[in-house]
Amino acid sequence: MLPPKRVGLFFGSFNPIHTGHLIIAEYMATHTDLEQVWFVVSPHNPLKQRSTLANDFDRLHMVQLAIDDNPKLKASNIEFSLPKPSYTVDTMVYLHEKYPQHQFSLIMGGDNLESIHKWKNYEILLERYSIHIYNREGATLDLSAHKNADIKVYEVPMIAISSTYIRQSIASGLSIRYLVPESVYQFLDGSRLYKQ
Repeated sequence: MLPPKRVGLFFGSFNPIHTGHLIIAEYMATHTDLEQVWFVVSPHNPLKQRSTLANDFDRLHMVQLAIDDNPKLKASNIEFSLPKPSYTVDTMVYLHEKYPQHQFSLIMGGDNLESIHKWKNYEILLERYSIHIYNREGATLDLSAHKNADIKVYEVPMIAISSTYIRQSIASGLSIRYLVPESVYQFLDGSRLYKQ
């Protein structure tokens, strides 16, 4: 029997995926004990206004385009078929049942850890799963509130790109080249996504 594959789960709307996301995922897949990183694309929450959120499958497709040639990275639509709204703890339980051969960890920003006490059943997440934190240089994280949790903090190279900035640039007719992978740039350039 094969040993469990250590998989890091990187949750997000990826609306759209950009170079900053890829730097974080690649770092986690190559500088830590994780063997693979899955981009878990979050579906649209039916209770929230759609506003600028692109179609679930378009966002998934862009992630697939971005990581197509990297075996250490994978796109996951696992939350598309789960009850809405999606809660991380429910997704983790489902993944554990579906892939018992894998050992899952959470990947999140330091800001998410600071607000994790607001998450549904967050104690279960801290108790059962290791958490890989990407922290901005110079930011200080207080881990004293989670002494018994398996939390590792990494100083991942960060670039100040946001999906919001990319969407606004597209809507204004400005270039987003190099902010997203070339394959994603070509896809967006030929689509109506995020255009006014």
